[in-house]
Amino acid sequence: MSASNISSNLTKTYEQLSSMKKLNRAADNAAGLVISEALKSQSNGYSAGYNNIQSGKDLLNVADGGLSSIQDNLQRIRELSVKASNGTYSYDDKQAMQDEIDQLKSGIQDAAKGTEYNTKKLLDGSMADMNLAMNPDGTGMKIQLDNSTLESLGIKDFSVMGKFDISDIDEAIKKVSTSRSKIGATTSRLEYASNNNTNTSLNLTGAVSNIEDLDVGKSVSDMQKEKVLEEYRMFAQSAKMKQEVSNVNKLLGITQ
Repeated sequence: MSASNISSNLTKTYEQLSSMKKLNRAADNAAGLVISEALKSQSNGYSAGYNNIQSGKDLLNVADGGLSSIQDNLQRIRELSVKASNGTYSYDDKQAMQDEIDQLKSGIQDAAKGTEYNTKKLLDGSMADMNLAMNPDGTGMKIQLDNSTLESLGIKDFSVMGKFDISDIDEAIKKVSTSRSKIGATTSRLEYASNNNTNTSLNLTGAVSNIEDLDVGKSVSDMQKEKVLEEYRMFAQSAKMKQEVSNVNKLLGITQ
C-alpha cells in the first residue's frame, strides 16, 4: 500500500470515528447515499403519518366526548317523556318537565355546534370529508362525522305539552349511538395504522443505520493496522535514508 493510500485511509478513519458515521459524503459510498436518503424520506414520512394519526385520534376523542354529552341529555329527555306520559301529572307539572327538556335540548345544540378541535367544528355537519394523511405520500383516509344538531336528530320541536312520540327520542338516541360506534371503529383502524407506521419507521431507521452507522470495533482495529503500516513506512523510509547516508560516507571515506 502506497504512503498516500495509508495516509488517506487514516484520515478517513479519523473522520468516521469523529462522526460515528461511515457515510459522511457522497464520495464515501455514492450508491449507499442514494439508498440512505430514500429510506430516510420514507421513514420521516411514516413518522409524520404517525403524528397525524395521533391528531386524528385526539379529534375523534373530542367528538366522542361531545356525543356522549348529547346522549346523556337524550336519555334524560326520554326519562322525562316517559314520566310526562303518565296522566296523573298536572299542566304545571308537565310545564316544569318541558322547561327541563328545553334546557337539555339547548345543551344538545350547544354540544353539536360548539364541539371543535383546532377551530374545526365536529358535530354540526361540516366535518363531512376530512383527509387524514396517514401514509408517507400524504394519502390516508377520510374522516366523516355525522350532524348531531337538534334538526338532524329530528327533535328540534319535541315537546311533552301536547301529543308526542317517545320513539322520536329513541330514534335520536339510535343515531347518536351509531355515530359513536363509527367513531370507535375509525379509532380502532387508526390504532392499527399507528402501530404499522411505528414499526415500519423503526425498520427503515434500522436500514439507514446499517448503511450509515460506523462499526466502531472494526474501525478502531483498521485504524491500528493503518497506524502500524504508517509507522513501518516511516521506519523503513528512515532506515533507507540511513543506509543511503552510510553508502555516501563510505564513498567519501568518512567513518562514523
